[in-house]
Amino acid sequence: MKLDKQILEEKIRKHRETKSCSESTLMGLCETAEADITTEQMTKLACGFAGGMGGTFDEGTCGAVTGALMANGILNDEPAVIKANAKEIFNTFKEEYGTVRCDKITDHGKDKSPCVDCCVFIANKVADLLDE
Repeated sequence: MKLDKQILEEKIRKHRETKSCSESTLMGLCETAEADITTEQMTKLACGFAGGMGGTFDEGTCGAVTGALMANGILNDEPAVIKANAKEIFNTFKEEYGTVRCDKITDHGKDKSPCVDCCVFIANKVADLLDE
């Protein structure tokens, strides 16, 4: 499946105006892929992962990563592929940002300036994996 990365980025940037990183990444990927899941379902699925986990900004995994992992599961059919991709998604993000922890990336939620770029970066990685 080939996703248009320009459309993907536009969707993520638009969602990030009002949605969390987990929601924006999941929605951007699933909408671009025209997945069979509603906006309401995606919001309910992803909202608990916002701000590291439940908005705590405390040692929780970055929402861009969790959103990407959820989309990976929705957009792939094979459990072995989902697991292998999940590991690559996690490792790629950690290599790029030095951590997957929301609190470290955002200074405990005080600086959300890296958030959109984190979402776009890891969504593009998922797009690459879907294209393989």
